[in-house]
Amino acid sequence: MTIKQISELLEAKVLCGADRLDEEYDIAFASDLMSEVLTIGDHNPVLLTGLCNMQTIRTCEMGNLDVIVLLRKKKASDEMIEEAEDEGMVLMECDFSMFKACGLLYAAGMKPIF
Repeated sequence: MTIKQISELLEAKVLCGADRLDEEYDIAFASDLMSEVLTIGDHNPVLLTGLCNMQTIRTCEMGNLDVIVLLRKKKASDEMIEEAEDEGMVLMECDFSMFKACGLLYAAGMKPIF
């Protein structure tokens, strides 16, 4: 599934990384606990999270994740957007709950890590 398809399916606003919309991703991970994000290894999934602060961006930097979907109507700060841009990440905002977003992606063929 392309990043563009993900953003359309989730009705998500792309804040940065619009130049990467044609890239393909086939796995996703959902968590608000950044300690869990650090345990997923080298899979590089799309991250769905309701944690909307600089810790999210920095954790993704450390874990080599580069596509982040902020859920539950959370709004990224200018600092978050700037850091994500500097790191070449895709950052999106989505109004849906984690349950709905995960369900939509799963039904569309996105796979979980485990």
